[in-house]
Amino acid sequence: MLFILFALGLILGSFFYTAGCRIPLRISIVYPRSACSFCRSPLSWAELIPVFSYAVQRGRCKSCRRKLSLMYPAAEWFTACLFTSAGIRFGLTAELFVALLFLSLLIIVTVTDLHYMLIPDKVLLFFLPFFIAGRFFSPLGSWYAGLAGAVCGFLLLAVIMLVSKGGIGGGDVKLFGVIGLALGIKLVLIAFFLSVIIGAAYGACAQLVGRLAKKQPFPFAPAIAAGSIVSYLYGEELFSFYIHLASG
Repeated sequence: MLFILFALGLILGSFFYTAGCRIPLRISIVYPRSACSFCRSPLSWAELIPVFSYAVQRGRCKSCRRKLSLMYPAAEWFTACLFTSAGIRFGLTAELFVALLFLSLLIIVTVTDLHYMLIPDKVLLFFLPFFIAGRFFSPLGSWYAGLAGAVCGFLLLAVIMLVSKGGIGGGDVKLFGVIGLALGIKLVLIAFFLSVIIGAAYGACAQLVGRLAKKQPFPFAPAIAAGSIVSYLYGEELFSFYIHLASG
């Protein structure tokens, strides 16, 4: 099963990256075929084998020999590793279905935010009914747990957006609402805490090396994705560890 999840992640990782690049531009995610960003030559099937094609071609277009973006194989490999981690964590259960959806959403919005500083509503609306269905077959505990998590996640980011006067975008707020639906209150609180730490650390480091000016906005979805993934896969263990420290 883990091998299948890894292979599925490799395949879908490339698709997710393409979707993330095209959706904000309102370009179909299936047509036209993938092409070189420089010479626009359509890629053959041999050039679309995840990771392998990039390695064989030494990261260059077969037609014009220009250097290709490392983001494609990185997205493929990262998605494959995350899908495999979900398989290890949840096994062949209904929760694995929710996990794969959850990871897929976060990968796509990370790409859209990195490229366009945008989290499209259509992406959130696409995944929303699947999360609702997933929580029907794999409930969090009570019937209202997902709804409570969604409200909590939405309000947490909404308050920050109001206090910071636009420091957080509306897309981040809506994204955290969807994340709360999938995680529930306890895990969405952990996700929020981790996301803030990761985002603050990135902002400080980027300013230190001169890649980010003071008060310059930066894409926050990658930090949200990282914090939410850690919370989803290991949040219960982190919470237990914290309680142990607090009580000891």
